[in-house]
Amino acid sequence: MTLSNAFSEKVFSEEDSLVPREELVVENTAPPVQELIQELVTLCSILDKLYTQSHLIHINVEGPLFFPLHEFFKEQYEKHVEYFDKLAETIRSMDYLLPMCEKGLSEKCEGFQHVKSYDAREMCITYNTNLTNAAMTTKYIVKTSQQIEAPDVENLLADIAHFLFKSSWMLKATLRS
Repeated sequence: MTLSNAFSEKVFSEEDSLVPREELVVENTAPPVQELIQELVTLCSILDKLYTQSHLIHINVEGPLFFPLHEFFKEQYEKHVEYFDKLAETIRSMDYLLPMCEKGLSEKCEGFQHVKSYDAREMCITYNTNLTNAAMTTKYIVKTSQQIEAPDVENLLADIAHFLFKSSWMLKATLRS
């Protein structure tokens, strides 16, 4: 995580403020904001891994549920990219940078389970475990966003958590015999 220096050299005066002087409150929010940024980068990393995993399952799945699973996983990887982009834009709007390559993202993603079988059920179970873990991680990050009073981040995280939990439920319902 790197703070962008693009705006750090501008010196703001009282006239630059849109808030009347008596309402201006300056707090040292750096540590909680940096903590939130680190957590958001971690979630970007998880979404990146989920994108790759869901795309590969979409391509490799076989069996009697091929068509519904093929379509389900296409929707999954498209949503993972969409939410990755929204999170990345949120991080940039806070004037921080993301890692420059996949290696930098991967270092933030611990505990992600990898598919070890071409069996459709096994692929789906592994993916579902990762979905559930990602959803729980997202819920955890919501607490940090609440701590620093960032409702925009909190709302985005709520959307992501809803998507992840709903996807997990849909996959579990499909796999039940």
